[in-house]
Amino acid sequence: MSDEFRKNLMGPEPTLLPAETEVYEQLESGQEPIDLVAKHPTSSLLWAVLADEAWGEGRTIESYAFARVGYHRGLDSLRRNGWRGAGPIPWEHEPNRGFLRALYALGRASAAIGEAEEPERIEKFLNDSDPTAKAAIEG
Repeated sequence: MSDEFRKNLMGPEPTLLPAETEVYEQLESGQEPIDLVAKHPTSSLLWAVLADEAWGEGRTIESYAFARVGYHRGLDSLRRNGWRGAGPIPWEHEPNRGFLRALYALGRASAAIGEAEEPERIEKFLNDSDPTAKAAIEG
């Protein structure tokens, strides 16, 4: 049997997104996420940070919108990096955290605005991506 056959039986390999070194450096230097997102619109991390900031200020709809953009930008990035709609997206790999945070924020905000099925779907997606992610985000 080929190695490819065995690999498929075990499920997809974890998807590891590339580091956003410039984004990390700019955030660490104190630049505002709202300013950075215009320079780096594909960064799920920046959209997730904006979603968290809006949530913390009680701006639920804005949090939802920021999280939705971060989620979709993250899906685009995952697909560009080999993800085929299933498989691990490990929290321990720091570049994956922006997407996972956006996913979590989308679930939180969608529950707050009363969406019926979205929060459950997102919780399953987050758990399937990495069962430790939710606790890490909430911790």
